Amino acid sequence: MRRTLFVTAVLLLLAAGAFYGRGLIASPDQGRTSLPTLTVAKGDVEDLVSAVGTLQPLNYVDVGTQVSGQLERILVEIGDEVKEGDLLAELDPTVYEARVAADRAQLRVLQAQVAERQAQLRLNEQQMKRQKQLLSARATSQDAYDSAVAARDVVQAQLEGLQAQIEQTQSNLKADEANLGYTKIYAPIAGTVIDITARQGQTLNANQQAPIILRLADLATMTVRAQVSEADVSRLKVGMPAYFTTLGLPDRRRDGVLRQILPTPEVVNNVVLYGALFDVPNPDRDLLPQMSAQVFFIVGAAKDVPLVPLSALQPLPPREGPSRYAAQVVTAGGTERRVVELGVSNRTVAEVRSGLQPGDAIVAGGAARSSGSSGGRPPFGGPRL
Repeated sequence: MRRTLFVTAVLLLLAAGAFYGRGLIASPDQGRTSLPTLTVAKGDVEDLVSAVGTLQPLNYVDVGTQVSGQLERILVEIGDEVKEGDLLAELDPTVYEARVAADRAQLRVLQAQVAERQAQLRLNEQQMKRQKQLLSARATSQDAYDSAVAARDVVQAQLEGLQAQIEQTQSNLKADEANLGYTKIYAPIAGTVIDITARQGQTLNANQQAPIILRLADLATMTVRAQVSEADVSRLKVGMPAYFTTLGLPDRRRDGVLRQILPTPEVVNNVVLYGALFDVPNPDRDLLPQMSAQVFFIVGAAKDVPLVPLSALQPLPPREGPSRYAAQVVTAGGTERRVVELGVSNRTVAEVRSGLQPGDAIVAGGAARSSGSSGGRPPFGGPRL
């Protein structure tokens, strides 16, 4: 009986010792957190202002006609590449050719009249000289001499009037020749025909405004017109980098520099939007007018820097300084509170400028406010939960 009690007592002591031994072995890890953690790693971060936009050519012109008439021929089609000075269209020139012919005929009539008056002037000058000689010899009367002088002056005045008519007719001829030239419409710039609004055979009336025949655009450089909300436009600065993607090529990034912010907004469904413009080269001609673009303006950027998720940080009061946050870092003995200074950030991650190093493990998801902090102090100075 005693032996049985002794054996039972020994077994109980061994079991208690094993339990206590296990507790000693686990004790160094009791301070380590069992909460989920995140690791600080290096990467790139950008602070972006996003917007939607459309593409349009940087240089384009609406080609119209300065004269009225029937559109006789259109020599290009949509998509055609043209050079500056190429013939694009022709209007019926009949009326303008007739006006030019009439002006030239009138000019010849006036020139003939001038020749007639010049001959008459020479005759009158000779008669005046004879009358003057006869008057000196008292062989004629003063009245005859005065009549000769008056006849010469009349012809001179007629010549001056004819010369004025010639100048007027020459001016009319120049204008009518110009209008005749306007019946042939040439390309003012090199580019691509992107739209044709008139039709062959259509009668165009240019008396009130210049009718548009087609639109010619240089697609070598495109302009992105982004619509930026009034809440974000104050973050934009002329000269800042920007990029965009299109629906057809969402993985291809095209870079540019913000050129202009339009001061007059558009109001769409009670939303105030400001136009922001930047230009991009289009050597492959794969960017076309009116394409939609997802636009990003880069407010700040950092490359190959330590990054930390914002969800693992808690903002500190303003008196602690700007861009300062608190994090709970997992250490060998548990967790410790560190003050972290941030740099460039977006909505999810931020650049670490001080307080953390790549490889540091931090308590995730705001769990740093739990009771796992070392030293028995409430994390971040807040109450223990």
